[in-house]
Formats: sequence, structure tokens, C-alpha cells
Amino acid sequence: MNSSAARIAAAAGFLAVLLGAFGAHGLKNLLAENGTTTIWEKAVFYHFIHAVMLFVLAQMKPFPRVAWWGFLAGIFIFSGSLYVLAVTNTRWLGAITPFGGVSFLVGWAWLVFHPPRD
Repeated sequence: MNSSAARIAAAAGFLAVLLGAFGAHGLKNLLAENGTTTIWEKAVFYHFIHAVMLFVLAQMKPFPRVAWWGFLAGIFIFSGSLYVLAVTNTRWLGAITPFGGVSFLVGWAWLVFHPPRD
């Protein structure tokens, strides 16, 4: 197991749960005011799914670096831009989000073409 990757994955999972709860409780009124509750929820959803994948990939040998880094970059760029957009209601940030989506796609495509070995 890649212990550094596992620790980062665990931190990403922790942050996904924390940000989900913070959005549902601490930011509830602001997100409703901005009309961005579903944007925040989408950010948390993709963040959490890919945090779990980071942890799964950290357990693999050989360590699938390209997929792992693609997912981590996707969390930062995709979910991160949506988090900021939801709080600030700065709509141009939506133009950054697809780059994070491409990062997720790179990670998944890597796994398609370089599947884990038994």
C-alpha cells in the first residue's frame, strides 16, 4: 500500500464529509439565498466518490499514479470550483469546472486502458 496516498485519500474523505455537513448546516441559508444548494451538493458528491477511489487506488500494486493524480486533481478543480461558486455565486467559476471533469475522465480512462492486475 502507498501510505502517503492512503493518508491523502483519508484526508480527502474527511473533507468531503466535513464540507457536506458544513453546507447542509453552516451554509444552508447562504446557499439557499444564492440558489446554489444543488451546486454544493454536486461538489460534495463528486468529491466523496473520488476520495473513496483515491483510497482504493492507494491499496493497489502497482500504484496507478496517473489515475490517482487525475482523481485528486479533479477533486480540487471540479469540486473546488463548485464549492467556491456556490458560496460566492461567482458564475464564471463554472468555466473552470470542466477542467476538473476532464481530470476525472483521465483517471477513469487510465483505469480502462491500464486495468489492475490480479
